[in-house]
Amino acid sequence: MDHLTKLEEMLDKANLEIKNGKYEDASNLLEKIIDIDPNFGKAYNHLGYLYEVKFKEYEKGETLYKLCIEKTPMYPSVYYNYAILLSTLGKWDELKDLLDRAMNIPGITKATIYNEYAIMYEQQGKLDEAIEHYRLAGMNTLDKGVLDRAKTSIERCKSKKELF
Repeated sequence: MDHLTKLEEMLDKANLEIKNGKYEDASNLLEKIIDIDPNFGKAYNHLGYLYEVKFKEYEKGETLYKLCIEKTPMYPSVYYNYAILLSTLGKWDELKDLLDRAMNIPGITKATIYNEYAIMYEQQGKLDEAIEHYRLAGMNTLDKGVLDRAKTSIERCKSKKELF
């Protein structure tokens, strides 16, 4: 078994531990992967997710997401996770830069990225931009659930506009 296959198997095991709620075990496994190969970017993404979502240590999560992008810039998952963190923290300039970059990553789900732009604009009260990006999210999906959420979000933004 080659080096990369072994690391991918360890990553799969860490994912399983996360699914089973064994966050400490997952964290230890991910740290071990990084010890073996500090350039295996996916491990930083998964560890960043744990720190952000499970341990609520946002700064540590952000640092880990940045390391993942530095080491594995073409890994789509990190862009989704990091975007949600930046949105949570209200770091709009960094989020816009990240989303602009994400649009050029092969394999990225454009509807998801447009939705993140839309959420960002809605949270800033830029409702016309939000509506446009929810529309783009809807236009770029084949998933009925995503389409329905986009329509609902557009209606919500139109209702907000009526308040002002």
